Amino acid sequence: MSLREKIETEYKIAVKSKDKNKISTYRLILSGIKDLDITNRSGVNKRDTVDSDILKLLRKMIKQRNESIEIYKKNNREDLFKIEQNEVELLSKYLPKQLSEDETKKLCSDLVQKLEVKNIKDIGKIMGELKKNHSDNIDFSIAGKIIKEILNN
Repeated sequence: MSLREKIETEYKIAVKSKDKNKISTYRLILSGIKDLDITNRSGVNKRDTVDSDILKLLRKMIKQRNESIEIYKKNNREDLFKIEQNEVELLSKYLPKQLSEDETKKLCSDLVQKLEVKNIKDIGKIMGELKKNHSDNIDFSIAGKIIKEILNN
């Protein structure tokens, strides 16, 4: 079953159970997928939308919601914060399991030693290696902070 089919099935279940929060989130996802379909069908390189495209869309949606969460925290908007948090949880369940912060720290420190990186100017080497081997299961904003922390010490 493709990712699109899983999302559509979950959407139908949410509609039947009349869960308004899930319905609205699934509609946003499906709308984003339709936009991807339109983009992929037009232009020079016509192709079908694949799971990797949908995963990229979901990551982008999660990033947007995390930015909103930070703003809502600063402005003490608990009601909006909870809505965004629920959307992040729903979107995250379709992504591959992300490494924890501790696992990310260990991986980054191992890479710093393996690649013999000594200063912050060479952070691109480490990020490139992470993208090549761990792009699906690592949060690069956390990884970037950890690498900077390691190299500054």
